[in-house]
Amino acid sequence: MHSIKMSFCALLVTCLPCAGFAQGQMNALFEALKIGPLIEVMRDEGLGYGDDLAADLFPGRGLDGWRKSVSAIYDLDRMDQIVTSTMSEVLADTDLDPLLTFFNSDLGQEIVLLELNARIAFLDNAVEEAAKAQMQSMAEAEDPRFDLIETFTLENDLIETNVVGAMNANYAFYLGLASDPAAGFDLSEEDMLTDVWSQEPDIRQSTIEWVYSYLTMAYQPLSDAELTQYLDLTLTEEGRDLTRALFEGFDDMFVGISQALGVAASQFMAGQDL
Repeated sequence: MHSIKMSFCALLVTCLPCAGFAQGQMNALFEALKIGPLIEVMRDEGLGYGDDLAADLFPGRGLDGWRKSVSAIYDLDRMDQIVTSTMSEVLADTDLDPLLTFFNSDLGQEIVLLELNARIAFLDNAVEEAAKAQMQSMAEAEDPRFDLIETFTLENDLIETNVVGAMNANYAFYLGLASDPAAGFDLSEEDMLTDVWSQEPDIRQSTIEWVYSYLTMAYQPLSDAELTQYLDLTLTEEGRDLTRALFEGFDDMFVGISQALGVAASQFMAGQDL
């Protein structure tokens, strides 16, 4: 018994530095990808979405309490913890060295900043509409750059994963909305699923427009060779792992946020103080 205990302790001591190194690599990847600043932008998007929800669900009511609740739901620390925790789980067995090498390079950092700045710019509806018009013009003109954007989108399955994520979030919102019977939202689970699926064509169309216009704008400063280099990385085993980790991390975050928004909306509709 004594020898087994000693062996276990030796194994534990041996593995702890390895775990620390792996987590250090993971944190370095999150830093290189600017996950924190991206979540800050998503919080700004969420606060705007909260106002849109209020206009649809309870127009004409004072929104101070509702906005305070929405702000609390979009808590930066909690959002960051959910995303990075899920990503760490998905990437636990992935070799992070190729990802760190790429995203810490000049090109990698340029891409990350271009994506982040485009997301910030899209907070302005006028910018988003202009990007959409530019994307449509490029598609109609059969611009080779649009073909490359399309290849990037299709190879990384960006439309389908975004559509699934949006539908999961919508369903979670309905579950939250049904949490308070006094709110008068009495759809069954089957009715909720039916309603969510009925939204699929609109969600898909808006997703296609958003993804293509966003990528067209974000990657405009890149040469075709640079964008192809990035595409090649995303198609490696490590790149695919990263894409999956990002989608699962942000899906977990948005599902939780959506359900919390539904609960808050049900309370507000039932006349409770938030």
